[in-house]
Amino acid sequence: MSVARRFIKQELPLHLVRRHLEPGPVVLLTSAHGTRRNVMTLGWQTVMEFSPSLVGCMISAGNHSFELIRQSGSCVINVPPANLIDTVVSIGNTSGADIDKFETYSLTTEPGVKVPAPSIAECFASFECRLSDDRLVESHNFFVFEIVHATVARLARMPRTLHYTGDGVFMISGRRIDKSALFDPRML
Repeated sequence: MSVARRFIKQELPLHLVRRHLEPGPVVLLTSAHGTRRNVMTLGWQTVMEFSPSLVGCMISAGNHSFELIRQSGSCVINVPPANLIDTVVSIGNTSGADIDKFETYSLTTEPGVKVPAPSIAECFASFECRLSDDRLVESHNFFVFEIVHATVARLARMPRTLHYTGDGVFMISGRRIDKSALFDPRML
């Protein structure tokens, strides 16, 4: 076993902490209510429970999707491949109140199976969600969703995903390290 390296640390401004704690890949979150629909870029989501499958998402109240999700109580979390980075950034820099982002960015929509929001065919995974808990929405814009239907591309076991670190900088998921042999099978 290797010896862990010790680091000399310096103080970090608190607003930069997120660069070290971003929980997962950047996603494209789709929503719909009535005749209105939207897609937004989201980097603040976290797995909260395995069964039922719960995901927490921080969605700004100023985002066009916020009210669509409040009204419909649902959304779809779509995980884009790394080669969609320019589209992901463009979606994040525009408002669905002004344009139809699906048409503007040539995204192919597929109807939801259990929710009114569409999934995006160009994304390798789509997780249909229903609002499970909204107690933190008023105070923190934090939605807790239960995934009620999931689809994933057959060849997408360990796809390259985008991870946002702030200031317009992304990382792409990297080298896989398999340590499953070291785990108790009950802990996998």
